[in-house]
Amino acid sequence: MAALLRFILTQKLFVLALTALVIALAVQAWQRLPIDAFPDISPTQVKLIIRAPGMTTAEVEAQITQPIETELLGIPDQSILRSTTKYGITSITIDFTEGTDIYWARQQVSERLAGVWGSLPDIAEGGLAPMSTPLSEIFMFSYNNPNLSLTERRHVLDWQIRPLLRTVPGVAEVATMGGYVQTYEFAPDLVRLQQAGISLEHLISWLQQQHMNGSVGRINSGTNTLVIRTEGKLTDAFDLSQLTIADANGNPITLAQLGEVSLGHLARFGGVTHNGKETAQAMIIALKGANTSEVVAAVKAKLDQISVTLPEGSELNVFYDRATLIETAVSTILEALFAAVLLVIVVLFIFLADVRAALVVAVAIPLAVAITFLAMDQVGLTANLMSLGGIVIAIGMLVDAAVVVVENIVSQGQQLRHAPVAHRVYRATLAVAKPVIAGTAIVIIVFAPLLMLTGLEGKLFSPVAMTIVFAMLASLVIALCVIPVLAVSLIKMSDKSAPKFLQWLLQRYQHALTKVIQRPAPWLIMALLLVMGTGLTASFVGKTFMPVMDEGDLIVQLEKHPDVSLSESLAVDSQISQRLLRDVAEIKQIVARIGSDELGMDPMGLNETDMFMQLHPATTWQVSSKEALTEKIRTILQEYPGINFNFTQPIQMRVSEMLTGTSGDVAVKVFGDDVATLSHLAQSIAHTTEQMSGSVDVQTTIIDGGEFVNVRLLPEIAARYQLTTEELSRRLRIFVDGLQVGEITNGKIKTPLLFSSSQQPNQVSYLEQLATLPISLPNGSVVALASVATIETQFGPSLIERENGSRFAVVTSNVSGRDIVSFVEELKQQVGQAVSLPSGYTIEYGGEFENQARATNNLLMIVPLVLLVIVLILFTTFRSLAIAGLVYANIPFALMGGVLALFISGEYLSVPASVGFIALLGVAVLNGVVMLSHFQSIEERYNDIKELVIAGAGDRLRAILMTATTAMLGLIPLALATGPGAEIQRPLAIVVIGGLITSTLTTLFLLPLMYARLRGRHDRT
Repeated sequence: MAALLRFILTQKLFVLALTALVIALAVQAWQRLPIDAFPDISPTQVKLIIRAPGMTTAEVEAQITQPIETELLGIPDQSILRSTTKYGITSITIDFTEGTDIYWARQQVSERLAGVWGSLPDIAEGGLAPMSTPLSEIFMFSYNNPNLSLTERRHVLDWQIRPLLRTVPGVAEVATMGGYVQTYEFAPDLVRLQQAGISLEHLISWLQQQHMNGSVGRINSGTNTLVIRTEGKLTDAFDLSQLTIADANGNPITLAQLGEVSLGHLARFGGVTHNGKETAQAMIIALKGANTSEVVAAVKAKLDQISVTLPEGSELNVFYDRATLIETAVSTILEALFAAVLLVIVVLFIFLADVRAALVVAVAIPLAVAITFLAMDQVGLTANLMSLGGIVIAIGMLVDAAVVVVENIVSQGQQLRHAPVAHRVYRATLAVAKPVIAGTAIVIIVFAPLLMLTGLEGKLFSPVAMTIVFAMLASLVIALCVIPVLAVSLIKMSDKSAPKFLQWLLQRYQHALTKVIQRPAPWLIMALLLVMGTGLTASFVGKTFMPVMDEGDLIVQLEKHPDVSLSESLAVDSQISQRLLRDVAEIKQIVARIGSDELGMDPMGLNETDMFMQLHPATTWQVSSKEALTEKIRTILQEYPGINFNFTQPIQMRVSEMLTGTSGDVAVKVFGDDVATLSHLAQSIAHTTEQMSGSVDVQTTIIDGGEFVNVRLLPEIAARYQLTTEELSRRLRIFVDGLQVGEITNGKIKTPLLFSSSQQPNQVSYLEQLATLPISLPNGSVVALASVATIETQFGPSLIERENGSRFAVVTSNVSGRDIVSFVEELKQQVGQAVSLPSGYTIEYGGEFENQARATNNLLMIVPLVLLVIVLILFTTFRSLAIAGLVYANIPFALMGGVLALFISGEYLSVPASVGFIALLGVAVLNGVVMLSHFQSIEERYNDIKELVIAGAGDRLRAILMTATTAMLGLIPLALATGPGAEIQRPLAIVVIGGLITSTLTTLFLLPLMYARLRGRHDRT
């Protein structure tokens, strides 16, 4: 160390030039850093979406979901396999272990899917979903235009807006929804077909063969080569109506003579309302790993270009913009960062009473932050709520090393006033180098094990730990390499005394310390009682996994009876939206999304709604808080019978679904085989949950009670007319959803071509009407459906959820007014007493509680490791287990302050608070190292141990107060911040501030007392 210091002080210009270069590189690094609200917390995940139009839930599960799951369960590195099966669709999600390459995972799933695809029903279609994450829904807008019909609005979205947005870099998919997808439809007249002697099957096959272009080859024409092709592609309804087919006698007859050609629409899987009125919407899904801010900015720029080309009266109404959340969350952290820097600098000026010395110490902050940005760029960290929060947490500690160095330089300058300036700086820096290195190493080692956290907490707090480690390493280098160079040039070595307030404070402190040392017993007993009392207080502090971040807006998830029609579901949502807009002034607009889009990206049923509520600024609210607003909305929703609802937020909803397959603070899953039994057990658990204190929005998804119409072909009819069940299904589909036989292309626009009934799709709603439907037999005759098949209603599952190959039902609940851990512990007891499980059925508890339990287990392994490493460093520094034990005595008192701070503030013990306690280990030990290392360095000057302790403690009073005050003030802006994201960092800041207060008092009073007693015994021995 001595050689390095001599080199630095003789090569000052080189050091300053290198510092300037680092600053320049750091500025470029900051400009390159991707900015997001959160770190990427999504696992390596592959999603399959398989559609099977017309198949019931049970059929989709048996014929599609189960065969695919059986094939997928053997893929290596798979962590969990979930599926959700509903009418006509199944969504299968495969999560892989951390670190699995996404391209390898998709390839494995694709190969397994290809292997099983041949055994699936011919009607199955779909495959791998776009390469996105559960948090990739970054931008949503509705398209409103009173001059256009819902069909025309959807047409503009699908063919004018969507194709251009898909060209934006970083966009994986643009999912459109709502309105009507236009079709060309031919409704055959079965009587005319019979008269013409044309069977329905022959007409469909003939049309598919006519509606195509063919390639022939090339011929030579002189010196040129001409390509020959046949053209039969249709371009519009007129082309379709004029297609000519031969009847049984060979006479030409057009389609217009055999039925009706018209414009129609596809059967709808969902709909969208904006403030209670139907409309259409688009959702931008970002590619996995894309820079969210850049993608959203590019999408907005593209929309600006598109908007000038849209029909008159068009309005693109943005109701969800992830970039807004990113900006507000990052602004919250940056404001706290700037406020922390300002407060720390003010403290430096006050304590040092020397503008130049204060500036030298203050330089450590921007330099350390700059080097941290440079390191973040090199390792690929994004600038987000957590990584920037790590820098804010470190701000107060960044100057600790510089404070100790500069404070000792100033002190040595007064003692060695006749020596050369460089020599005095050299001597002063070298004297504190060892404890500074040891103290910084301890802080780094305290935070480094956080990199061992797994799951969601690991992905959230690893960036925090990394930025703190980067910043502390940078601060150490700056303190020992840059600060001495600046001190030589800027700090005036005078015999100027300390500020008067510090002199006064020193006198009072040494007087109080003298009394403590003279009568140690009462103080030690009181300290022990305080620690014991705090242990009792800790039992009253609730536990939870993570504070809920206020994302700004709300989502209310509604669930109605599974048999509700789309039109009724839309009507109910419109009614609720208009009521909420009328009675809740805080709501700016509501966009309700019912069911799913045609891609099936989020396969909800027609009875399910995600109601996005964009809110006015909180400063304009009539209620006092978000909780009060939620309660106000809940009171209104409770007036609508038969509707289950749950409150969540856009990111919160997707994170919950990603981790547990469902949303809610607590999820209780019942596993078993029989759907009816699962439903009964889930209802019993839901009833028990509703009776508990703190439970709100208790919800169990309705999995049974779906009503289906079963049409069974009569065996004798099948044999007589050679009519198969598949052929009957095709004929019936014409009368219900319509039978798609191709697409009509006009330029870039592709319009589905359907065979449909003159009765519009979905109008067949009663058994009597169904029974009289005309069915064309293979011989051309037409009979009523009732004459060839039995028709009966039956009940079956409307939803089947599976996890790792097993069916389950789930009960979810949010928790209000109490901590999640105690809630779940009580819930386990209540469910165990009230619900009797049949053989083969099991219960699992998940949600936030599951995450909290895993995080606790991880921390219980990490903390002992940290304590062990600290012991090794202390022993290396002091060469004495007794002295190391004295430093360790600081830790319980630091933890005591953290617990009291949590209790007083009403915060729960969460992962951020636990990280705060880990941080306290380093801070508490650091102060002890500074104090005790100084005692050892001046032992030779004093014969009386009490005089040594009082004098030595007085020497380090300013340094300890400066480091403690800067650390506390650096965290106060984070503790008081109110913007989005502050909720996550606040418990950490509160714990550290409380712990610093008690730890500083311990360092200043109990530590000198215990050192005096230890050395006194040693001397007597």
